Amino acid sequence: MTAVRRIREVAKAALPRAVGERLPAAPPQEVGELLHDKRFQRAVADAAVEQGRPEEEVWSEVKGYLHEMSAAHDDRASQGWARMGDWFLRAYDVLVDEEQMHQLRKVDRTHSLALAFSHRSYLDGMVIPNALSSRRFSPTYTFGGANLNLPLIGSVASRTGLIFIRRSTQEIPVYRLALRSYIRQMVANKRNMAWSIEGGRTRTGKLRPPVHGILKYLTDTVDGEDAPDVQVVPVSVVYDQLHEVSLMTEESRGASKTPEDWRWLVRFARLQRKRMGRAYLTVGEPFSLRERMDELAAEGVTGHQAVERVALDISHRLNRATPVTVTAIVSLALLGADRALTVDEVLDTVEPLAAYIDARHWPVAGAADLRDRSTIRRALAELAQSGVLTAYDGGSEPVWKIGDDQHLVAAFYRNTVIHILVERAIGELALLTVSELEPDADLPAGGALQVGWEEAKRMRDLLKFEFFFPSRAGFEDDLRTELQLLVGEDVTDMTPDRARELLVSARPHLAHLVLRPFLDAYLVLADRLADHGDSPVEDDELLADSLAVGQQWALQRRVASAESISLELFRTALALARHKGLLEGGDGAGSAREAFAAELREAVRRVNIVGEIATDVAPSIHPEVHPVRTR
Repeated sequence: MTAVRRIREVAKAALPRAVGERLPAAPPQEVGELLHDKRFQRAVADAAVEQGRPEEEVWSEVKGYLHEMSAAHDDRASQGWARMGDWFLRAYDVLVDEEQMHQLRKVDRTHSLALAFSHRSYLDGMVIPNALSSRRFSPTYTFGGANLNLPLIGSVASRTGLIFIRRSTQEIPVYRLALRSYIRQMVANKRNMAWSIEGGRTRTGKLRPPVHGILKYLTDTVDGEDAPDVQVVPVSVVYDQLHEVSLMTEESRGASKTPEDWRWLVRFARLQRKRMGRAYLTVGEPFSLRERMDELAAEGVTGHQAVERVALDISHRLNRATPVTVTAIVSLALLGADRALTVDEVLDTVEPLAAYIDARHWPVAGAADLRDRSTIRRALAELAQSGVLTAYDGGSEPVWKIGDDQHLVAAFYRNTVIHILVERAIGELALLTVSELEPDADLPAGGALQVGWEEAKRMRDLLKFEFFFPSRAGFEDDLRTELQLLVGEDVTDMTPDRARELLVSARPHLAHLVLRPFLDAYLVLADRLADHGDSPVEDDELLADSLAVGQQWALQRRVASAESISLELFRTALALARHKGLLEGGDGAGSAREAFAAELREAVRRVNIVGEIATDVAPSIHPEVHPVRTR
């Protein structure tokens, strides 16, 4: 059966009667209740006065928006949609932590659940509802982009709890009023809701910065003594591999995004014929949204700042809930080597990583043994089968390497676990900074170790648009734990010689594996920005210039890996430059931009030193003894 026929047959089965027949005229429960709600009626009247428009005109507009976004749960449609979801997911075995689900069902009995999920694939919108409905959870209403509201399929989807919403609503105040009120009514009716906290799919594999729109409406809903509460539930979905990653990485190199239409849907469905391993659904620690808002208010944090803090709470919990996949660890090993490795060499690289993951008690997807030879070999074979790796077995033993133009794909898989390694990598740079101190250096009150802390905090500020870090105090506490794991002892004092000894002997070394791709990308953009002197710079022009020059640097091996040549990474670097006030131009802008580029060259130099230590190329880490060429 072709993909087109399969999709159409499921749609026909789910619709009330004949395809094309209009849906029942009666509005879903929440819309009907809203239209008769006195509070909502006053809000519409106030909006009409505020905008200087006739109230009847505003009512007509708001009813249209409510009809557009409204959803229901029809048994027949939901059953057909679940079958189609299973068919779309035929490339995967979906693994769910049943104990987590058992505990969450207890919460579901008494609370409305706000399921904030990570978004790596269009398939997330099928994995999560199917997993919940098959375990007899209350019906889940999932927010999705209006771009997915395709003819016929959109009609079916809205009857299975899918709420289509517009992405850009800044200029549509009546739409925002309708959506805010609709969400409030859903919570009042104890509905379960799911949405992507990132607002869209990640293009890099790691969690994107949170988007606050739906969360803001939820926090408004729980505000007040008699307001209903919701339990916020972080939900992570991660995959061994994804068919759509190659398309997303092409976009990172400047390709246009494929529009979501019927042809796109058919192509996407056909891709799922090829097996891609497992999908893993895990649940983070739920929390009461009202209690969290009350805690923040007691700390004096209110309004938008409180919403931002809650969004960061969710993102941190999502990261903690995301398991380590074998695919991610193998990709990390091969990206770091950037050459062909035997299976023994991959195992040698993975062994200290596995020990570190065990020490930090991070979950491993499917309870896989990262030290098991057959497990690693199977991951290598699967990555080679999908074209991410190339394999050569014409010599004495097989070797694997990242395929041509596949570095961004491998980086996507590695980045699903990169958040667990960042603070360790920064800890290595802190030790390196201490090791490079001169014997007669003028030290701050905290001694040599304080210099290391300051370097770590500087790196935190440099990468704060890329990763989720705790507060400065929490970051220092976490870093002490990381250093204790790294050196095997409590860190209270440090000398340059001791720091040098500990860094050389530590395993694993991660700074070059984790931080170098991002710092290399930042350096490309900083270099192009500095080239403009004091002149103002247009965002698109700077990004295009960075992409072109970055490709040149990759060919010249002035950056360590082609994965750094990515619009996604350049955009984050651009956000950092804007935060530093470096884009507007004017007197002194050129000097500030040169200083920014110099800061990044120094960061890259330090990361390269750790990389040389890791490969035993440079046993001495004093730059004056072993000069390092900045790439």
